[in-house]
Amino acid sequence: MAKVKYYYDTKTLSYKRIELSVANKIKKILYFFFGSALTGFFMVVIFLQFFDSPKEKILNREIQQLSIQYKIIQNKLEKAEIVLDDLQKRDDNIYRLIFEADPIPKSIRKAGYGGVNRYQDLTGFNNSELVISTSKKIDQVTKQLYIQSKSFDEIIDLAKNKTTMLASIPAIQPVSNKDLSRMASGFGNRIHPIYKTKKFHAGMDFSAKTGTPIYATGDGEISKVKRSRKGYGNHVVINHGFGYKTLYAHMSKFIVKKRQKVKRGDIIGYVGNTGTSVAPHLHYEVHKDGKKINPVNFYYNDLTPEQFEKMLLISSQSNQSFD
Repeated sequence: MAKVKYYYDTKTLSYKRIELSVANKIKKILYFFFGSALTGFFMVVIFLQFFDSPKEKILNREIQQLSIQYKIIQNKLEKAEIVLDDLQKRDDNIYRLIFEADPIPKSIRKAGYGGVNRYQDLTGFNNSELVISTSKKIDQVTKQLYIQSKSFDEIIDLAKNKTTMLASIPAIQPVSNKDLSRMASGFGNRIHPIYKTKKFHAGMDFSAKTGTPIYATGDGEISKVKRSRKGYGNHVVINHGFGYKTLYAHMSKFIVKKRQKVKRGDIIGYVGNTGTSVAPHLHYEVHKDGKKINPVNFYYNDLTPEQFEKMLLISSQSNQSFD
């Protein structure tokens, strides 16, 4: 039952009942609902500022779980990187070394991935930094795995060609021990026979009689045959592949021609005294990837350990070379 309201009439000095018109009643009802709605709105806003809705609570729990999962993935990626790093070191220092392959540079192994805007879509969120760092790690590990896979493919191919490589690498003396007069000079600084000054001697001199057979020290193809009265004199170069070449100088004659295939132990010519030479001998060089290296390390198929030690001693003496 609605309350009846009265007002005091000063003229009649009596109380009179307040009578509201229909319009006023409607206006009052509207004011009431508007005030209630406004109050309710502010209460909801304030409530949402300090309390999460059931749906938000579910979403927040999911976000927390995702953050935990991202951190777990990062830890797993870090462990995978350690294993991958170990594989890369083994690959460069063992597998590729065994098969005479150059190590893969770190600049290639550790190179970045994608462009500057690759992760643009992941920015602007509360956990953007975590998501972006995880994505970067995944991309880096993926690229390194791809490079490592390609490297193993190369190693497999090299392993298949190992027999060919072992047959091609210089591994015997170019002059037989029974035909040697002596080992005249080794690799390093030696006294030049004509100028009598110290000069770098980039090979080994095998002293032998003119006409002594000279043997190919590994399988390969004749890449150069030249007659000359200067420098190396009559000389032959064999390309063994795998970065190896050998040079045979001061020959009296050669019995091979350019592009001819030869096998280790084949006679390619004979000892002589042509070019800049002061006595019959063979000047022998080994080149690896265009660089002249000490031939003394390539006679393991020909010498016993005792013979090798003796040759090492003789070849290291600072004597006079023959060319």
